Amino acid sequence: MPAPKTSARRPPAPPLHPHRRNRWLVAGAPIGVVIIAVSVLVGVKLGTGSGPKSGTRAETAAAAVVQAVTGVPAGVLDAVGVGTSTQLPAAIAGPALTADGKPRVLYVGAEYCPFCAAQRWPMIVALSRFGTWQGLGQTTSAGAPEVYPDTATLTFHGATYRSELLSFTGVETESNQVVDGRYAPLDTLSAADAAVLRAHDPSGGIPFVDLGGRRATTGASYSPAVLAGKTHAQIAAALADPASAIARGVNGAANVISAALCELTGGQPAAVCTSAGVRAGAAALADSAHAG
Repeated sequence: MPAPKTSARRPPAPPLHPHRRNRWLVAGAPIGVVIIAVSVLVGVKLGTGSGPKSGTRAETAAAAVVQAVTGVPAGVLDAVGVGTSTQLPAAIAGPALTADGKPRVLYVGAEYCPFCAAQRWPMIVALSRFGTWQGLGQTTSAGAPEVYPDTATLTFHGATYRSELLSFTGVETESNQVVDGRYAPLDTLSAADAAVLRAHDPSGGIPFVDLGGRRATTGASYSPAVLAGKTHAQIAAALADPASAIARGVNGAANVISAALCELTGGQPAAVCTSAGVRAGAAALADSAHAG
């Protein structure tokens, strides 16, 4: 099976390849348009002859984990800069993505997906600088033979985000629980959001993130390998250590995402958008545009 396609604008290194979605979950899609693919063929698999394995069932995230990931010290973020983030959100053309008069961030992923597991950490860190979270859950990606099996992560299923500056839509199309040989469906992707995904990645790679219709990315922003074997508590604790590989991956990606969000908010809040870490992220985005 050939390796999955990376972002057409800025191809990442092989470990950052996105998963291919194993079905389009489009509300109201005409019969014959919805394509069902066998889930064991989705993404990069390790080994042969074995089907998908459930990950740890989602539960309410531990308070200490949520506190750590939503409250990474500004000094730590500034010390990390862009860290080891290599998959940068690329500029896109199209209408602005908004909700309730605010720029909207759209995330499309699935709980079984290890690249989604990696990407949620920096997204939560970044968005926490512009608003607050409630109802975050914790879980893991699916087990072997998935690549990067059992990666500890949080989940957007059932979570809410509140901000005066931004709106957020998090869609986990499938759980990490295997039912009848396939990952069980979870959230439904609206027809409008499915169209956004198809417009910027017709192959439907996940995780997919659209930042207000101005930038988008498919795949993880850093290598999920840095999370291997770590618990939720260990990952959360490492975010406070700017020298750790986890902080350099997660916080570096969070600074880049924050810089893209500051483009949407007109530089607000100023304390965030003028910080050294976000300025480093903005410089990386500018360099990427010039290189493209």
